[in-house]
Amino acid sequence: MNELHYTYYESPIGLLKIGGTEQFIGELTFLDNADQLSHGEPGITEVMHQCTEQLIEFFHGSRRIFTVPVHQEGTEFQKRVWGELIEIPYGRTISYMDLAKRLGDPKVIRAAASTNGKNKLAIIVPCHRVIGSDSSLTGYGGGMWRKKWLLQHEFKIAHGVQTLF
Repeated sequence: MNELHYTYYESPIGLLKIGGTEQFIGELTFLDNADQLSHGEPGITEVMHQCTEQLIEFFHGSRRIFTVPVHQEGTEFQKRVWGELIEIPYGRTISYMDLAKRLGDPKVIRAAASTNGKNKLAIIVPCHRVIGSDSSLTGYGGGMWRKKWLLQHEFKIAHGVQTLF
């Protein structure tokens, strides 16, 4: 994979680290402290600029689908999981069991959940839209409060309803 350049975007729910090349976004992660700032190649590419613009639109409620090109290294199974995450409609959620069934085998629920947690493209590959089978909020690498915020934000925009959880 090409060396990523890094920039940062201060979102309504915290600092986002954007890693990209001239061709794609390879990382979009939340940062909670300055120790997580990258010491990689600085600079912003056109694709990274597009990503930032699309994030601004998302947080303003005018963007539901990201069109910026993305790439994550992973196994074929991981890529299938991430592909299924992108198919979850804006403002909707599915359970980990639903995700496993979409992959064709309910027995892969743990592997699907593990892959969900390895997603390096927060928001764009919407792993926050996966919840527990009992409709409870479950783990999120960016923090549970962010998951709740993202789901409420999307639900409000999509359905005109203030509270989901």
